[in-house]
Amino acid sequence: MSVRSPRGRKLVGPMWACTMWAGALCACALPAFAGNDDDEDAARAPQTTQPSLSSEQQQAAGIIVAHPIAAKVPARLEALGLVLDPAALLADSGETAAAAAAEHAAAMEVARLQDLHAGGGAASLKMLETAQAEHAKVSAESQSAAARFTLHWGPVAALSPAARQTLLQAALSGKTLLLRAELPGRHSVGALPSKALLDVDGIQVPGVVLGALRQSTELQGVGLLIEVSGAPLGLGPGSRVPVGLLSAERSGLLLPREALLYEEKGAYVYKQLSRKAGEAKTRYAPVRVTLLLPYGESYLVDGVDDDDDIVVHGAGVLWALEGMGAHAAADDDDD
Repeated sequence: MSVRSPRGRKLVGPMWACTMWAGALCACALPAFAGNDDDEDAARAPQTTQPSLSSEQQQAAGIIVAHPIAAKVPARLEALGLVLDPAALLADSGETAAAAAAEHAAAMEVARLQDLHAGGGAASLKMLETAQAEHAKVSAESQSAAARFTLHWGPVAALSPAARQTLLQAALSGKTLLLRAELPGRHSVGALPSKALLDVDGIQVPGVVLGALRQSTELQGVGLLIEVSGAPLGLGPGSRVPVGLLSAERSGLLLPREALLYEEKGAYVYKQLSRKAGEAKTRYAPVRVTLLLPYGESYLVDGVDDDDDIVVHGAGVLWALEGMGAHAAADDDDD
């Protein structure tokens, strides 16, 4: 379950057992990555108040830090594919086009009546107001249809009108298939895979990843839209086939999901900073990271170094303290 802060931040992922992460640190000895110092991390951190804790407070809050683990993740993810019905795409596309045309016609009618009314022609104020009300209605319907199309067919909606029409015609004619590749149990995919391989009766059929779909299914997983050209005869809408999602081998650093938090500008973690002379408390700076790929109970990320002290347990406590600190500062300013 995600927890959102007043600034729109939320925790990402399940809680990690400390012993599991400690065991992983001991078990994996991998090459180091080049790093940034504390000042550089602070410069690219989210602009918030840095929380600081004494040793006793750290122990009471259960703060645990560890180094990220440098790793290379497998280049293949296994997914479940469902061949989609192109008639649904045609219906949604037609609804969107019809709604847009109706909105355009209503807007033109309002403009015509405005000119007639302003020129003293045969257009009463009541006629103009009726046309304006109709335009407002069809405009709302057009926006609703466009929103539904984007929700159902996001990667297709992102195409140019010409490319969208070409894809639609190819799908209706059977030259290409559109398939949803589902990753059950995952709600994010990081970087998009570049290719897909369908397993059709033992035959490997290539496909192209068009993008991620925004709407989830009963499987409660992230879905990718795949375009398949020249599919074997008989493979049609409703068919379910195994799908391998392929990407170039990714190098990065593994962090437990509990270490990751999220705000509107992206994911970040808390890094424990080195104490300066005379400091009684340890400071923690939020550092932005780029999510690359989920990997088991971890996430492969970029933006930290393998010698950084990252908070892998208790990041939510720091998030809460940071939020209260920012809120208190705002209250003081109001006074």
